[in-house]
Amino acid sequence: MDTAELIWQNGEFVAWEDAKVHVLSHGLHYGTGVFEGIRCYETERGPAVFRHREHLARLEKSAGLYYFELPYSAEELRLATNELLRRIGLSSGYIRPLAFRGYGEMGLYAQSAPIDVIVAAWPWGSYLGEEGKEKGIRTKVSSWRTISGDSLIPHAKASGQYLNSILAKTEATKAGYEEAILLDQQGHVSEGSGENVFVVRDGVLITPGHTSAILDGITRNSVVQIATDLGYKVEERAIARAELYLADEVFLTGTAAELVPVREVDDHPLGEPGEVTRVIQARFEDALHGRAEEYLEWLDFIEAPAEVDATDRVSS
Repeated sequence: MDTAELIWQNGEFVAWEDAKVHVLSHGLHYGTGVFEGIRCYETERGPAVFRHREHLARLEKSAGLYYFELPYSAEELRLATNELLRRIGLSSGYIRPLAFRGYGEMGLYAQSAPIDVIVAAWPWGSYLGEEGKEKGIRTKVSSWRTISGDSLIPHAKASGQYLNSILAKTEATKAGYEEAILLDQQGHVSEGSGENVFVVRDGVLITPGHTSAILDGITRNSVVQIATDLGYKVEERAIARAELYLADEVFLTGTAAELVPVREVDDHPLGEPGEVTRVIQARFEDALHGRAEEYLEWLDFIEAPAEVDATDRVSS
């Protein structure tokens, strides 16, 4: 992976290679961490972070669902992130805030273990490749079902839960596909290994609802808003596996992947990316890069260094 000069760690900016944790950190052993994937983009007004506050609000909620409190507020993390981007000179790339139980107590109930927090950022292109965004990708319905809401918490973006995604992604990749699509415990479409799923049939967008064990994707919600504004009907409902094969169009959404058309599911060809996908994708790109006036409120522009000075512990 590409690297940057600095990482923000527990209130300080440290050299990338010095951002380390103890081998007995609780999160390393038990997956007790929550994280976000966020992106910044170049715009005419300079770099901007897409839906920054919404991502950090979800980070706080994910932490609360797993019974730990972040030692920094969402606003402190936002300011620290913006200052990090300024210091490393990153105008377009990926941002990873992570909070996890650190070193201090072992065992499953470790409420005294400290909560460590880091924010890293680095250059990273589209997760499924620029060619995938342009031409579409091949997907495979995974033999692994997504985690159920009676075992873990699908709405939390928690570190340990992604073992489920790793199994699905690895299986699909080894079989020669770019991505996996997981079904829920009832056999309905849930999500990709790291993306939400949209199906287009007869001009209507259909996406799995919250009862299908999805992560409440911020990119998903942005696309729903854009599609609605463009005049498309959007339905949130259970989707049968066969509907993937019968769809006019299928696409995936996520911060890392952005919006990626699907051209094939389980060797059932869907063809080139369709008109609905292309129209929404183009408008979404406009929103990311500040070219859509009505979505400028989604952008956190990196342009005022003085605002960080008020918080000493995030600018030290």
